[in-house]
Amino acid sequence: MQYLLTGGMVWNNGTLEKRDVAIADGRIVSVSPSVDATGYTVIELHERLLVPGFVDVHVHLREPGFSYKETIASGTAAAAAGGYTAVCSMPNLKPVPDSAETLQEQLDIIDRDAVVHVYPYGAITKGEQGQTLADLSNMAPHVAGFSDDGRGVQSDEMMKAAMVEAKRLGKHIVAHCEVNELLRGGCIHDGQWAKDHGYPGICSESEWRQIERDLKLVEETGCPYHVCHISTRESVELIRRAKAKGLPVTCETGPHYLILCDEDLQEDARFKMNPPLRSRADRDALVEGLLDGTIDCIATDHAPHSAEEKAKGLRDSAMGVVGLETAFPMVYTYLVKPGKVSLDTVLDRLITRPRAIFGFPGGVIAEGQPADLTVLSLDTSAAPVDPETFVTKGRATPFAGMPAEATVDLTFCGGKIVYEREVPHE
Repeated sequence: MQYLLTGGMVWNNGTLEKRDVAIADGRIVSVSPSVDATGYTVIELHERLLVPGFVDVHVHLREPGFSYKETIASGTAAAAAGGYTAVCSMPNLKPVPDSAETLQEQLDIIDRDAVVHVYPYGAITKGEQGQTLADLSNMAPHVAGFSDDGRGVQSDEMMKAAMVEAKRLGKHIVAHCEVNELLRGGCIHDGQWAKDHGYPGICSESEWRQIERDLKLVEETGCPYHVCHISTRESVELIRRAKAKGLPVTCETGPHYLILCDEDLQEDARFKMNPPLRSRADRDALVEGLLDGTIDCIATDHAPHSAEEKAKGLRDSAMGVVGLETAFPMVYTYLVKPGKVSLDTVLDRLITRPRAIFGFPGGVIAEGQPADLTVLSLDTSAAPVDPETFVTKGRATPFAGMPAEATVDLTFCGGKIVYEREVPHE
């Protein structure tokens, strides 16, 4: 199918121009003020925003092993509904992708079922157990990097060995940073809300202490290092200083950490994730880190669970919330519209920087580029987030009921329409 997207405002790395964009054979074949429509299926954008597809570098697709929570089919369909054309899938699966053989099962399902590009991570250690290095060398050609997401690598020696090998292979270590002995059975941030409501807390040091250790190892090894879902002001400052030294360090945070804090908590497991929602001061430091370039990516840590697993309250429910379908609408509504963060900054962290870090193709609307594109409506009439309309199997989101004033209307991946928003009839 050949499409002509006409009358849209095209965003390219901070520039905004009204352009027609023609797509054929999975690629962009023309970008100009006016394209002859002969032979094309015409889609009128009515000055909506046309951007390169979003990238999420931290998504749990749950398959193989946990398809009752999510599948590669449902998870990538949810990604498309959120405007994403590429996601990185985390390795806490069954089997854990810790060798070429165990990775292959996931690659086969991706090849069969994914509707957007999926770049898996391989595990750092065998079984994500932290004891023995995984087969990084044989996985390297097929993965975006290496991560033991869901748990921190506790051994300094093991993390250093992983960094040495990843550096040799030209791959990133993508670190979930958590010191186990500092967790102490916590379920939410160790702040005033936890104290007032009698919950065991997760201290900020459990995160930043391991980042501090890893940054010393990066200095020794020169390994490219990406920090997952940072949530504390100390983490922001440590990474800021490391970047100032010229270390090859990048990081991400999630929409919920940028918008919410522990003052927003309710006795409901849709507010339970790891790391937890931190203090207002932590949230403000994360926004500042986004503004000054310390934080490179907005990543959802999309982590679906079954309704049963999320029905046991803050104390006993599984950690994790979904985020693919709410990320852009929420960030636009609560950061861009109030003037806290520019639209260009948000789009840079969703589109340009993730691709630059991991070397993914696309990210520019230009002739010859992949036709991975997203159409956005901004400043729409406010509509509350309704988890029952989600494409993902997961329903737990801290944003449920919050008004959104932007929508993802259309997503193309490889020149195919992989999502089209249904507009309710009046």
